Amino acid sequence: MNGPVHALWHGGGARGEVPAGRAEIEAAMGALARSAFLPPVLAEHAGLDAALPIGFGQTISQPSIVLAMTLALGVTPRAKVLEIGTGSGYQAALLASLARRVYTIERIKALAELAEARLRALGLWNVTTRLGDGALGWPEQARFDRILVTAACPDLPAPLLDQLVEGGVLVAPVGPPDGVQDLVRVVRTAVGVRQTRLAAVRFVPLLRGSGSASAHSAPTVRSR
Repeated sequence: MNGPVHALWHGGGARGEVPAGRAEIEAAMGALARSAFLPPVLAEHAGLDAALPIGFGQTISQPSIVLAMTLALGVTPRAKVLEIGTGSGYQAALLASLARRVYTIERIKALAELAEARLRALGLWNVTTRLGDGALGWPEQARFDRILVTAACPDLPAPLLDQLVEGGVLVAPVGPPDGVQDLVRVVRTAVGVRQTRLAAVRFVPLLRGSGSASAHSAPTVRSR
């Protein structure tokens, strides 16, 4: 994916910091074994630039999309990030290597438990996982500098926009569940939001409802 996505950030980010650029994100992705986030039977395909199934009708996004969305998000070293749709945990792990703190919500209990186990195994103690309805966000931890939605929604959920700080960025696929969606980047301003269409994408739909209200956090043994 080229063009506007890769040209979004050239200045400072949250709190005046410089957002992670393409080279930094690629290096972080290179240090993160995608195979560790796949079912063992698919581990040999980890190097493909393709979305792969992880069970329960969900997928792990293709690396080029992960790169583009992370770049568009403009993650900074001290950013507080909310991810909607933990899935395999791969994107959360990548964000955790770039940001101060990551909160991630998953609706499917089995996926949430697998992802948390992987994140703990990697020693990523700056990630907190939650089982719940991602469209509602995480009000108790709001507000967030960055929000990344990894499943398609017909419209941008109002609670997520409300949970952005002023100047905060949200990146999400928006459109019908069975067709092509628009990857959009939204910036919250003092008077509303500013939205930019980045590219045509295809994601699994964002499902509503929650499995549990409980949150699961690994012990904090280091900070970023």
